[in-house]
Amino acid sequence: MSGLSRRCGQILLTATRGFINLTVFHFTSLIATDDIVFAEYDETEQMLTYQKTVEHSGNSTVQVVIMDKTVEINNIRDIFKDFGCISERVNDGYFSMEVLYDKVYKPIKQKLTDLEEQGTIGYAEPCLSEKHKNET
Repeated sequence: MSGLSRRCGQILLTATRGFINLTVFHFTSLIATDDIVFAEYDETEQMLTYQKTVEHSGNSTVQVVIMDKTVEINNIRDIFKDFGCISERVNDGYFSMEVLYDKVYKPIKQKLTDLEEQGTIGYAEPCLSEKHKNET
């Protein structure tokens, strides 16, 4: 299966060494982009089913909800783009953000906290790498 790629909806799967490299981050909670996971096809569900993470990429995922409806979501996304974070807008009130391994998380976390304390956003860190945890 080496080098085999397949796009499944919003997910790009790359099979390598019998494992799957995910290129999706906004709908998951335990995995980040470029993590290598083991999944098996479930006949009942008619889909691949996550079993375990084989290799962590070191990337993190942060989910952001706009709490202040007077704030334009893209303005908030641009703040984090300036930190080097890639984000994907899901709707007018929600986006998910990728923090790559090589980014320093402390200033990103501080901005998230500041915006949350102002009542502008709420956020969750469903997949925070060990590196990024140690930086806060």
